[in-house]
Parts: sequence; structure tokens; C-alpha cells
Amino acid sequence: MATFHFLQSSARFLSKPTSLPLPNPSLSLHFPLKRLVSFPKRPELKRLHEAAVATGSAQPAVDLQNVPVQDTQKQEQSGKLVLPTNDSSDELLRIRHTCAHVMAMAVQKLYPDAKVTIGPWIDNGFYYDFDMEPLSDNDLKRIKKEMDRIIKRNLPLVREEVSRDEAQKRIMAVNEPYKMEILDSIKEDPITIYHIGNEWWDLCAGPHVETTGKINNKAFQLESVAGAYWRGDEKKPMLQRIYGTAWENEEQLKAYLHFKEEAKRRDHRRIGQDLDLFSIQEEAGGGLVFWHPKGAIVRHIIEDSWRKTHIEHGYDLLFTPHVARADLWKISGHLDFYKENMYDQMEIEDELYQLRPMNCPYHILVYKRKLHSYRDFPIRVAELGTVYRYELSGSLHGLFRVRGFTQDDAHIFCLEDQIKDEIRGVLDLTEEILLQFGFSKYEVNLSTRPEKAVGDDDIWEKATVALKDALDDKGWSYQIDEGGGAFYGPKIDLKIEDSLGRKWQCSTIQVDFNLPNRFDITYVDSNSEKRRPIMIHRAVLGSLERFFGVLIEHYAGDFPLWLAPIQARVLPVTDTQLGYCNEVVGKLKSNGIRAEVCHGERLPKLIRNAEKQKIPLMAVVGLKEVETHNVTVRSRFGGELGTMKIDEFISSIQQAIKNRTL
Repeated sequence: MATFHFLQSSARFLSKPTSLPLPNPSLSLHFPLKRLVSFPKRPELKRLHEAAVATGSAQPAVDLQNVPVQDTQKQEQSGKLVLPTNDSSDELLRIRHTCAHVMAMAVQKLYPDAKVTIGPWIDNGFYYDFDMEPLSDNDLKRIKKEMDRIIKRNLPLVREEVSRDEAQKRIMAVNEPYKMEILDSIKEDPITIYHIGNEWWDLCAGPHVETTGKINNKAFQLESVAGAYWRGDEKKPMLQRIYGTAWENEEQLKAYLHFKEEAKRRDHRRIGQDLDLFSIQEEAGGGLVFWHPKGAIVRHIIEDSWRKTHIEHGYDLLFTPHVARADLWKISGHLDFYKENMYDQMEIEDELYQLRPMNCPYHILVYKRKLHSYRDFPIRVAELGTVYRYELSGSLHGLFRVRGFTQDDAHIFCLEDQIKDEIRGVLDLTEEILLQFGFSKYEVNLSTRPEKAVGDDDIWEKATVALKDALDDKGWSYQIDEGGGAFYGPKIDLKIEDSLGRKWQCSTIQVDFNLPNRFDITYVDSNSEKRRPIMIHRAVLGSLERFFGVLIEHYAGDFPLWLAPIQARVLPVTDTQLGYCNEVVGKLKSNGIRAEVCHGERLPKLIRNAEKQKIPLMAVVGLKEVETHNVTVRSRFGGELGTMKIDEFISSIQQAIKNRTL
């Protein structure tokens, strides 16, 4: 019983390491991994950078927030290495931008027929797109060596301003058609050019380091080659995009590479295959997710918990169709503003129908089914609704970018003076749900009215103040993105931080002044006059597919006991104990515990297999256990936990599941 008491009190069989081990144990790495273009906040740097980025097609990316650099002395005291970012270190941004130019120069020295296009800095480094023959890993090694030679020569980077006509002449002289297209997209004069020595130049607004020698050749690497359509258009040429990473010193590069390896180890696509959670079957089409039995049971648990929590918070649940007449999407405005993300219409009995890209119009139709009084508010409806959106095949990325996905969508219809309380209620519900999965660190942004917007100033002001007051009441710190709201209302965005310190866009709360007008929804006020209600869109998890991918990487596939597809695996020492093992599994299942028997191998291999499959608990059964009607429990992370009665084993698991122990 002492062993069992320890099992209950410490939950040792549930604990698992969540921190990231580093090569140097004195370092604790805080860094987000992503490949999003980093737009400079300084206006004088934006012009050419934006023109270049507008011509490219970025890879699918996680929307993450960089952690600011800490003071060096504080780093030493805390034992943490906080990697700098483009926003926090001007020198790092300059290094990365110059690396892109040096790489382009090296490529054209080695491959004279290569045509250059764009080469911006990005959050982890830089890239450059070339119209040239396909490249291999060996080619990257050659390019890196040539870059090292250019860096060693310590060539100056010189800025020059020229007229548009002069820029055109120079581009035509070197026969760079893509640069001519980029030049046409630049609306301001004069045109700026950066030279590397007197050997190579590029259209560029800067900034750069003073000389190539300012780049530490041991602090950057060329990482990969990928295909990228010019301007992101699949009808245009496929380019060769070379990605690189660059840092201020070698220590930063080593820390980044270690982080990258850990992120790779947690890649949800690999883990999803290893644990048989999901797949994307090319025979069915890209971006369409098949949930396998183990993944489906996790989804089932998430959905059940989601529904239960929403009912407790006063939501009514809905189920709505996957298609609707095309006229519905004309009313909503999707056909005017979102058509490129929608699938082609289908004709049914001389009428056009459309797969839904959103759930909002359906919920509005449910609202409109009857006349509402002001006494009915607030009205809260929620649905796990599957939607379909067209994505280019090159942009599809595991569970993070798909063509069919299920949103945890909800809409609140309320009065103006109820906005604050409803937003606060959504914040509480969001926190309650996210805490179940161990997400307790958030970044919150409040986006306000843009220049072009629908709705009068008064309602915008009331809604924005209500969102601020709700956040203040909640006690959450937040940043204000002035002018960053949608044209139809202010919004709150929430990013969650995973076990690697990466931040993922997750929850959204959006006030909408547009759809109520488009659908002419009303209620009767206390004076028996028709008025327009306030509509609030909100999602907590975002999409189930994307959230599941985040969970897989957050846990590295080691789901907590309450969420694990298989919670306990019963292992016989020999097949002579198989009958008793089946009895144990039967009892576990009858008590709501997901369990299975595995046999046919020697016990050490059965244990190794269970650990590879990340099964939280193993119940080993030998002759002694059969005689005493016990099981010997082994935890994936706690090791041997001793022998106990089956009922005690069941009770401890049930208690851990009830408490959502992580």
C-alpha cells in the first residue's frame, strides 16, 4: 500500500519532462521557430523589402512571436540564452540581409545563367529565389564555400541612389527580367542600389553591414532548397529558393540548431505516422485529413470536453450543412471578397451550390428563424463545423495548412451594453479550455479600427472600450495593434506558448458590424422598435486539425494520461497469463479506461514497444500476479511503481483522468 499511496500522491506515473535539453546545461533556450517574412517596423526600411516580399511565396509557417533579448548580465545570472530577433537587434537584421546578398553573388559566380529575384531577411535568417536549374545539397556546400571567400575578402557594401530610368538601363544591361518586374512595383523615387565591392549589385533599400567581413562565417549556414512559384502563382515559373540562417555569433547558431533539431523531433507529421494518429491520403487529395482510430479517440475526447464546457457556459449547440446555395455566399459577401479561397460551385437541379468556407452565415440563418426580443439576449450558439478552403498544393503543410478542417466556431448575439460581459465570459471560457491542455502562457493583442471600416464611430468606440475593459477585468496584459482590426469590427487575438516556447495563433474574438447588416438581422427593443443586435464571432481552439498538430508537438506525442489514445497496456510475461490479462483489460475498459493487451514477444521487447508507442502505463502480469489477482505497474516516465490490486490501479487512473492531471 505504501507504493500505491506514493502513486496517488505524487502522480509519478503521470509526470514527464517538458523542458528542452541543451548541449550546454547552463543554457535555457527561448526561441520561436518559424519562416515568416519579418516586416521591419522602421518605415524607411519597408519600401523595397515589401516590394520584394510581394513577389514571393512564403512557406507555410507557424504564427509565432519572438522573445525579446535580455540584458547580457541578466542572462548570465539566470543561466538563460535568449536569442536575439530582427526587431531587437539591428545588427542581426543587417547581417541576415547582407547574407542574402552575399549568397546571391556567390550563386551567380558559380552559376552564371542563374537569374536573381528576391532575397529578404526572415525571422530565422534569410532566403533568396533564383530562376535556375534544380539544386542539391552538394550545391549548397559549394555555395557556402564561395560565400566564405566573399566574406573573407571583406568587401564594402555601398549604397547608391539612381533614377528610375538609370535603374532600368542597368537591369536591361545584365538581363535580369525579374528585377525589372520588381522595379515596376516600387512606387517611390529615387531607386536605391547596394553594391558588394564593384562586382555585384542589387535593387535594395538596405540596411546592410559595412563590409562582408562583418559576417561571422561560423555563425551562418545554408539550410535547405525549396521550390517557390514566382509571385506565389502556380502558373508562373518555379524558382529555386535557398534558405539560410544567420546569427551574431557561433553560440547563437549552435543554440538555434539544437532548437531546430528538437522541433524536428517533435514534428507532428512524423509523430503522427509513428503513432498511427492520422494521415493524408494522396489518392483522396492533398490537404484532406484522415483521422485514424488513435487520433480519432483523441479528437473525440477534445470534442466531448469542448461541448460539455460550452453547455456549462450557456451555449446552445448546432449542427449545420456542409453546403448551401450560392446565393447565401453572395449575401454574406464571401463570393465578392473570398472567392479565391472557395471551391468551384456545383449545379444541383438547376441551382448553384457551394461548399462552405465559413460557418457564420449558417448561424445567422438559425438566428433569423424567429423574431427575437431584447429579453432573449445574450444568445450564444456554438458548433464544431467542418469548412473547406482552397489552398495551393505547395502551401499545404501537415495538419497546419489543410483544405478541409473543423472550426470550433461560436457566435454571440447581444446588446451593446452586454459586449463587455460577453467578452469577459469568452476570455474565462478560453482560459478554462486551454488550461486543460497545459497552456497557461498567452500573448494577447487587441486590434482597433482601420482606416476603411463599416459601422459608425460611436459603436466602434463602445465595442473597443468593451474589449479593453474585459481584458483589464481579466487581468491579462495585452498589446494594442492600432488600426489592425478587420474592416467590420475590433478583435482580440490570443497566442498560446508551447513547451518549446513557440507561440501559436489560437483563439480569436471578433466583433462584427458587417454581417448583421448584410443579413438584416434584428430584434425588438423595449420600445417595440426593431434594432440591430451586436454579433461576436469567437473560436477557442481555432481548428481541431491545427490544434491537434500543436498538441502533438507540444507533448512530443507523449499525451497526458487523460488524453492518451491508449492509457494502459497489459503485458504478459508469457502467453500462459494471456487469459488473466484479457480479464484485466475487460475490467479496465468497463471502467472507462482505454486499455489493450499486447503479447507474442519477450517481456523486455513488449516494454520497449510500449515505450516507443508512448503508452503512459504498463501493467505487467506474471504467475505471481495471476495467483494474487494483482498487476505490477510500470510508468513510461516513473519506471517500476510496484504491485497493486486491480481495483486500486483502476481507482488511481480514474482519479488522474478526473483531475486532468498533466
